[in-house]
Amino acid sequence: MLTIWGPKRIGRCDGLPRRDFLKAGSLAVAGLGLGDALRVRAAASQAAQSANKKSVIIYWVDGGPSHLETYDPKPDAPAEFRGMFRPIRTNVPGIYINELLTEHAKVMDHCALLRSVHHDSGDHFAGAHMMLTGYFGATGANTDPIYPSAGSIVTKLRGPNADGVPPYVAVPHAATVGIVPGYNSATYLGVAHNPFPAGGDPSAAGYRVPNLDLPGELSLGRLGDRRTLLTTFDRMRCEADRSGVMHGLDSFNQQAFSMVTGEAAREAFNIEAEDPRVRDKYGRDTFGQSALLARRLVEAGVTFVTIHNGGWDHHWDLESGLKGRLPTFDRSIAALIGDLADRGMLDDTLVLVMGEFSRTPRLNNGGNGGPALSKGTPGRDHWGNVMSVLAAGGGVRGGQVIGASNSKGEFPAERPILPADILATLYHIMGIDLVTHFTNLAGRPVPINNGGQVISELL
Repeated sequence: MLTIWGPKRIGRCDGLPRRDFLKAGSLAVAGLGLGDALRVRAAASQAAQSANKKSVIIYWVDGGPSHLETYDPKPDAPAEFRGMFRPIRTNVPGIYINELLTEHAKVMDHCALLRSVHHDSGDHFAGAHMMLTGYFGATGANTDPIYPSAGSIVTKLRGPNADGVPPYVAVPHAATVGIVPGYNSATYLGVAHNPFPAGGDPSAAGYRVPNLDLPGELSLGRLGDRRTLLTTFDRMRCEADRSGVMHGLDSFNQQAFSMVTGEAAREAFNIEAEDPRVRDKYGRDTFGQSALLARRLVEAGVTFVTIHNGGWDHHWDLESGLKGRLPTFDRSIAALIGDLADRGMLDDTLVLVMGEFSRTPRLNNGGNGGPALSKGTPGRDHWGNVMSVLAAGGGVRGGQVIGASNSKGEFPAERPILPADILATLYHIMGIDLVTHFTNLAGRPVPINNGGQVISELL
């Protein structure tokens, strides 16, 4: 295995850092441990392969973005609820969003806002687990992922939309609440269905994906020789294997070889080949270039991409924190949606923007512990009782709002929506039967859908 060391510490609101490392299947025996991962994936997806070639991009806002400061402003609420920002009009009459989301306002006709999403937990870990898997599982007391992510489920069943690229990619890394890969993981589906981490910073000059690099001492010629040797061994093992598990091993190793040495994945990740004007439109920062890389990946045939944008746990200094974060958030998402639309890709690419929960409707005093413990100007604390999610593309009907929170943004007032409903809709768009189930480590069948209902108004 080639071990790729990622960021050593990812901050959390409780101040506890987590060491993180990423292991990417690469060249075992100087050769193709990735083939094993591809075999596992294909064994599960062969019967379920679909003609549906749609893709998903989840723009994950880690830490919990406030709905009142993004997609559900409350200008008529008392000052301690409405906050520091004003709403602005969008290109859809009657839909208003935060004044700093000026680029969002130009593409709102492509977007649907879900303003009544809730799971009623203020626990980072429980919230993230529910949003990405549809199930209650992890908590702050036990942060281990319990159920597989939607990305793992989709790509296990579907595989990539084109040969030579991984089916599931995380840009720039896979993480939730400081855990890698966190609730993006495959759990009992097997590590082969974890996201492929792009790594690094796509906005850096000379950006390259280390996971696709050959070890320095290994040439393509030597790799070819070792692949030939490995293929010979595999054929011998196949002949000796009465169970039939080894049949077709050579073809899977060919896929792994093609991915590491071929052009498809390498070109998809080659963001410097992009028109500089397009790069400028997305923004020359980590989040803008991550969104652009996501578009390049789905264009190349990747089925599921997550974009990680962390640091949204604004317990204090909310105004300054959002003034620093919302402009890049705004530009990157709007550019992604607009670019997909311009390229004729939006109908086949579902984009979801969401985090683990929202923030308290009432502003705090800046520190959550009284004036003596104040850490800054007012902020908002954890709130899972109502939040907003943006959906676009993939057949979603844009220019609408589904559901509503009450006048102070405290609870759903109309059309309550659960995380499982969002994921049921995602599976439906991807052509996956909601009654599909897998066997967990205890040998019990677990459905992919935790009672979720397709949000029919979206489609």
